[in-house]
This record gives sequence, structure tokens and C-alpha cells, in this order.
Amino acid sequence: MTSRPAAPPRAYRRLSVEQRKDELLAAARRLFARHAPDAVSLDRVARTAGVSRPLVYRYFPGGKQQLYEAVLRGAAADLERCFTVGASGPLSERLAEVLDRYLTFAVEHGEGFSALLAGGSVVETSRTSAIVDGVRRAAARRVLDHLAVEQPGARLDLTVRTWITSVEAASLIWLDEGRRVPLGELRDWLVDQFIAQLVVTAGRDKETARVLRAAAALEAPGGRVDALVERTLTRMAPATLEL
Repeated sequence: MTSRPAAPPRAYRRLSVEQRKDELLAAARRLFARHAPDAVSLDRVARTAGVSRPLVYRYFPGGKQQLYEAVLRGAAADLERCFTVGASGPLSERLAEVLDRYLTFAVEHGEGFSALLAGGSVVETSRTSAIVDGVRRAAARRVLDHLAVEQPGARLDLTVRTWITSVEAASLIWLDEGRRVPLGELRDWLVDQFIAQLVVTAGRDKETARVLRAAAALEAPGGRVDALVERTLTRMAPATLEL
């Protein structure tokens, strides 16, 4: 029986320093997007990129830790951009667009997204924690920009940051449980949740009440906010009639 000739080895391509570095980062990014950091080795990155392990060390002498942090910074920048949308139009529509981008990012990055936010990796350090915290601060800043608030008071700031935490938690649970709720439904629920949080805070804080009035003035009649109110009243009506 004649054996098939062995496949020729993959040709080594001469690339510039930046091109080679970008190639290694792209390979690592694909792996970290599909697997938790603990499951990604330098050998695996090298095989995916079609290079040798020593070559990975040549460009990333800090090894897996340095490579992971570089990938993490890129993912963090992409995640921050999810919160950057046009500054005009109803607040609820802008938040819906933000969440569409955010949840799509979460789906596309799978386990990598969970590892990014949940932490607990063997490669977690004060630097990686700072990168993740930076994403949260940037997200809160973008939401405040959409509210046209430069320096928020303690109550409004707490409301926005609490909502960012809720978005994170909901996204992680959603991914972990197989995305049982459709993306669009989760998005709308999170928008409604933020509006509800603003309403609750406005009852105790003049600044939030003023911000909420300004945001409400931009909402279209029959839009998301009106639908939320109508839906809530409809759901509550039977219970009210039974009292």
C-alpha cells in the first residue's frame, strides 16, 4: 500500500515586527475568545499562529501573562467602544443600541468575555483587574455623557454604576445558562431596568429628577418609555382589582 506523501511544512513568512506581533495577538485573541485563560497555553498560541514557541517569547518575553494582558487591553478597548453611540435622539434608543453592541460582543467572545469580567483566572493580576475596572469606569462615563451630566452627585453616580454592574451580571448569567432569553428581550429588559432605577432615585434626589425630566422630553410618544408604563400598568391591573 502506497503511503501519501507528507504535507509540506508551512512556509515561514518574513514579516515586520509589528506584523508578526499583530499575527500572534490575532491568534491569541481567537483562543481567548473561545476558552478561559487557564486553558490557553503558549504552545497552543504558537500552533494557531503557525510559529514556534521561542518565536512567541521573542515578541512577548513576559510569556503568557504579557500576551494575555495585551489581548485583554484590546478586548477592553472594543468593549468600551460598545458604549460610544450617537449623542442625539431618545435616551432609551441610545441605550438599546449600546446594549445591542455589548451583548453581541458577549456572544462573539463567549468564554473569553466571561473570563474578562468574572476574573478568577490564574493570570489575574492587579494589572488585569485595573484593565477590567477601567472598562467599568469608561462605561459609566459614557452613560453619564448620554445623560448630559459632567459631575454627577453621589446618588446619580451610584445609580449608573449599579446599572453597569447589573448589565455585567445579567450578561454573565445569560451566557452561562445558554442564552435562554432572546438577545432583544434581554436588551429591552435592561433598558427598562435603567429607566426604573432612575425613577426610584429621582424620588429621593433632585439632580436625578432633573436629569430624568430632560431625558423624558426626548422620548417619542408611544416609544419605549410609554410602552414600559403601559405594560407595567397592565400587569398590575388584575392584582389591583383583587385588593
